[in-house]
Amino acid sequence: MQLVTAIIQPDKLDEVREELVAAGITRITTSRVTGHGQHQDQHDSERLYRGQKVMPNLLPKVRLDIACNDEYVDVAIEAILRSAKHGEGRIGDGKIFVTELKRCIRIRTEESGSQAI
Repeated sequence: MQLVTAIIQPDKLDEVREELVAAGITRITTSRVTGHGQHQDQHDSERLYRGQKVMPNLLPKVRLDIACNDEYVDVAIEAILRSAKHGEGRIGDGKIFVTELKRCIRIRTEESGSQAI
């Protein structure tokens, strides 16, 4: 079992969700988050204001969390890559992280493991 986490642009959420559903992945969790990458186009340089360091502006993003059985990890990644990119790709399109899930438990039935996903 794996957890696929994608940080994408908010305007791409509907496209990504539709692509995931078309690929057979219907169980996703979304969160509105803020952040920025390392590229200068995504944030201002650190500034001083009245003697205090001020944090750079954070941009709105959407975080998708998708718990997958191993056979669906690449399917999920490919669906996100097809739909989250603006044209040929631009700075800030996002990132995908894949981490191993040690355990998953469905609260309602107390099933665990791949059956709970």
